[in-house]
Amino acid sequence: MNSTCIEEQHDLDHYLFPIVYTFVVIISIPANIGSLCVSFLQAKKANELGIYLFSLSLSDLLYALTLPLWINYTWNKDNWTFSTNLCKGSAFLMYLNFYSSTAFLTCIAIDRYLAVVYPLKFSYLRTRRFAFMVSLVIWVLETIFNAVMLWEDEISVERCDADKLNFTLCYDKYPLEEWQIHLNLFRTCAGYIIPLVIIMFCNQKVYKAVQHNQATEDEEKKRIITLLVGITLTFILCFTPFHVLVLIRSVLERKANPNKGIFDLKSGKQTYKIYRITVALTSLNCIADPILYCFVTETGRSDMWTIFKFCTGKLNKSQRQRKSTLSMSTKDSVALDILE
Repeated sequence: MNSTCIEEQHDLDHYLFPIVYTFVVIISIPANIGSLCVSFLQAKKANELGIYLFSLSLSDLLYALTLPLWINYTWNKDNWTFSTNLCKGSAFLMYLNFYSSTAFLTCIAIDRYLAVVYPLKFSYLRTRRFAFMVSLVIWVLETIFNAVMLWEDEISVERCDADKLNFTLCYDKYPLEEWQIHLNLFRTCAGYIIPLVIIMFCNQKVYKAVQHNQATEDEEKKRIITLLVGITLTFILCFTPFHVLVLIRSVLERKANPNKGIFDLKSGKQTYKIYRITVALTSLNCIADPILYCFVTETGRSDMWTIFKFCTGKLNKSQRQRKSTLSMSTKDSVALDILE
């Protein structure tokens, strides 16, 4: 494998990635832990949406937990100082998050579409059991499709003559290998284009249904429409730049053969630098997901506030006494029913 050292890219990574990733780690880890709790409570209330939200939050949390490793990697100017297996595992979780996130976001869009547009039909598709089975299938399929990174060699060494240093690269091989190109093309179609089309279709139908619903108040309509726009924009902004650059790289580097000179090295370097920036942008999805789905909705905010008060011990004595009294009165009622 021939690698091409891009000195300017090392300088860019050294400042950009640690800042972005540190910001994401600080916000996304507590936000997704809270989102896990909220979605678990929603699932317990027989809300199938909670199953998809729980899976989405778990995927984001797993990726966020690997970001300190990528911070170290980029801070050392793209020099991987950990084991090969840790590199493979980190790259696997990163791409598992990218495409499981798009899959679960698609499931949420379809579920909301069925709930709003066809509220009296397809009830069997909106049960906790069905949502659990769909989520399980997504986890299994995404694990299988991305498992190739666990047995391929993800470590390569490049030489920078300017600095007279060797850099141990983790996954970021340049130019791309043949198997990476094929996998990227499949991921772009199945993991990005198809979900994007489905999400935009579902959100458009929900938007029309809400607009024509006379029973919904104007304030509620505005809140729902704002949420739909936020969801669509978040998906596009976080994932579109990355996949556009992945496609460009796959096309340009498909015929890459530096030994024979069949490759525009200068344009390839520029594309690679922009591509690396888009990789950092995708991590912002770990922040957007819990904010949009768990903290924007009234139920989500209410559940999160309850969890926060419980964790900080701020449930006041009167609330605890009321819950205790309610519990005792319920027991008394049950006992009375038995006696009667």
